[in-house]
Amino acid sequence: MAIRSETELYAPVKTYFEQLGFEVRGEVNHCDVVAIRGEEPPVIIELKKSLNIPLLLQGIDRLTMSTQVYVAFELPSKGKAPHGASWPEIRRLCQMLGLGVLTVQFYKTRKPKVEVVCHPGTTAPRHNKRAARLVVQEFRERRADYNVGGSTQRKLVTAYREKALHIACLLKQRGPLSPKQLRELTGSSKVPGLLQKNYYRWFQRIERGIYRLSPSGEAAVEEYAHVIKELPLPADSSAIQG
Repeated sequence: MAIRSETELYAPVKTYFEQLGFEVRGEVNHCDVVAIRGEEPPVIIELKKSLNIPLLLQGIDRLTMSTQVYVAFELPSKGKAPHGASWPEIRRLCQMLGLGVLTVQFYKTRKPKVEVVCHPGTTAPRHNKRAARLVVQEFRERRADYNVGGSTQRKLVTAYREKALHIACLLKQRGPLSPKQLRELTGSSKVPGLLQKNYYRWFQRIERGIYRLSPSGEAAVEEYAHVIKELPLPADSSAIQG
């Protein structure tokens, strides 16, 4: 059952790792899927409809972020290994590259089945601690999983966008506020920087130290309603201090 897009792999791969006790997010720092369990190193999974050179290159690139990197693709028809190779040859190749392999088999009436062809091998490029830290930081700072792994040509919800949306929603609910008030409401020390940089042009400074929502910010609140419902929004307006 040939899939149309690699995004169809995301749900079964996510479910597979969640059943192993991982928390999973899609599209984290250019990684299709990131799974984290406790204090363990992040597991990164790159998705493609089939096994090909670009998928392997993506996987190798991710090895600078984690030693636990898998490539995942749809199980070919009749379970045959791709490109006329044998499964032992595929395992040997990927393990020499330091990659694990996952296949996903789709059925017409049953749930997809994820199988591990091999786990990551021991050969890997030098680990980049900063890159790994940034992946974990981006993962932790998101309150929910908003993106489908493998997505292309669509706006992704990053931790930065989520924080900006939190500010936008509060400005819409409460009217003009100061950075101090917004910092108290969000609990984020990054509020002043978000307001000053104003990357999305969602905020307008109406006087010294006071901001309101711009028309594009109003539109963003509507567009990202699915994100805003995940945000902690205090109900008691009297809790705001001037």
